[in-house]
Amino acid sequence: MSSRHYRLLALGLLAFVPSMAAQAADPPREQARNAVRVLDEMINDAPDKSIPTDLLKNARAIAVLPDMVKGGFVFSGAKGEGLISIKSPDGTWSNPNFISMAGAGVGFQAGIQSTDVILVFRTDRGVQSIIDGKFTLGANASAAAGPVGRSATAATDGQLKAEIYTYSRAKGLFAGVALDGTHFSIDDDSNKEIYGPGITPRRIFEGGVTNVPSEVVNFRDKLEEYTQK
Repeated sequence: MSSRHYRLLALGLLAFVPSMAAQAADPPREQARNAVRVLDEMINDAPDKSIPTDLLKNARAIAVLPDMVKGGFVFSGAKGEGLISIKSPDGTWSNPNFISMAGAGVGFQAGIQSTDVILVFRTDRGVQSIIDGKFTLGANASAAAGPVGRSATAATDGQLKAEIYTYSRAKGLFAGVALDGTHFSIDDDSNKEIYGPGITPRRIFEGGVTNVPSEVVNFRDKLEEYTQK
């Protein structure tokens, strides 16, 4: 197949995947409930193959994207929505901002697939980028597949040099997710629905919101529980 045909396939897929994700996207409260489920499942189902507790304790931010939609046939794309909270100066977790992501890659994959994703931020750089508008994984912050187990000492890059570690839980045929080059941005519409109009991402992170729905509070509380172990 010629390079022109590959480009046409890629363009067709990238037009198709966002429309699938838009149809399947959950409202913000449901996203928050699903994010709590993902944390429970990824951390509790297999303790020896979960996110290391020491990595969680030292995280500067954690993002959870439930049911990220992937599609692929030679070329692959992905789109998803979720929540991100940052660790406040006093060690507690902030109210979350809602985020969206979209990316494209190359791989020999077929079909549409849903994958749960967790990002563990080890520095503030990526968080600051997303507050300022958006960031690209691997460009604005270095990323690597996250180590699993009870401790992070057996990390995939040995010296824990990556700024962000990525975790996925595939529910179908795909055995993971490639996130380098993925774009993340604040989901202003979901933030508005949950927190009201005119609320900036920084204000949400800094605690300047009231009447936070219980589903969103549960996400923040679950992070507190799992990062204090």
